[in-house]
Amino acid sequence: MNSMKLTIKTFCLFLAGSFLFVGCNSNSGSYGDVSLEAQIDSVSYSMGYQMGAMSLKPQGMTDVKPELLAAGIKAALEDTSAQLSNREMQRLVRQYQMQAQQKMQQKRMKKGKENAKKGEEFLKKNKEKEGVKVTDSGLQYKVLKEGSGPSPDSTDKVKVHYEGTLLDGEVFDSSYERDNPATFPLNKVIAGWTEGVQLMKEGAKYKFFVPGELAYGNQPPQGGPIGANETLIFEVELLEVNPEE
Repeated sequence: MNSMKLTIKTFCLFLAGSFLFVGCNSNSGSYGDVSLEAQIDSVSYSMGYQMGAMSLKPQGMTDVKPELLAAGIKAALEDTSAQLSNREMQRLVRQYQMQAQQKMQQKRMKKGKENAKKGEEFLKKNKEKEGVKVTDSGLQYKVLKEGSGPSPDSTDKVKVHYEGTLLDGEVFDSSYERDNPATFPLNKVIAGWTEGVQLMKEGAKYKFFVPGELAYGNQPPQGGPIGANETLIFEVELLEVNPEE
């Protein structure tokens, strides 16, 4: 299957999925220079926004011209003859996709190297701080409060409260903010967590400094604030080992 067909299939799936985000009631209002008076106005805007946010932007295709994109959609919906042949459109889209992906990969690799260097410099200084311990893998941790219960094995489930931050202090995830502890198998999370939480006893609270290679490495969660090879900081409170369902 060629790239053009993949693009069309992805767009069709996007269009179908976009209806899940549009309510049955019309929401009148104005967003920027766009006036959304009727339900179909909101539906149309939602489709366009989600196409950009969920399909084009994640693929690095951010320099497309919205007015011409809209013109192409309009021509297709109205069965107007295309200004390019199907073969030519397929070739152009495939070429553009490859170029966009290459640019994204180069940008990701450059940022990943910068993040790795920044993390190394941080960890080198951090390990000299009072109370910070370092494991053989390079994981750093500090005991904030000791516990008295059992310690988990890698195959156990754990119930924890936690907060994750970047080196600049930005909070990217927090069960405290949600007021909802998380429960998960310890062998289904990043390596730094699998190793670190096993050092804890039930009731303990530790602070972990996780090198990029023990976090998400070159494959961070898409669309989030965590970049490739970023060193992450977690405060983790082990509430329970193998909690009852």
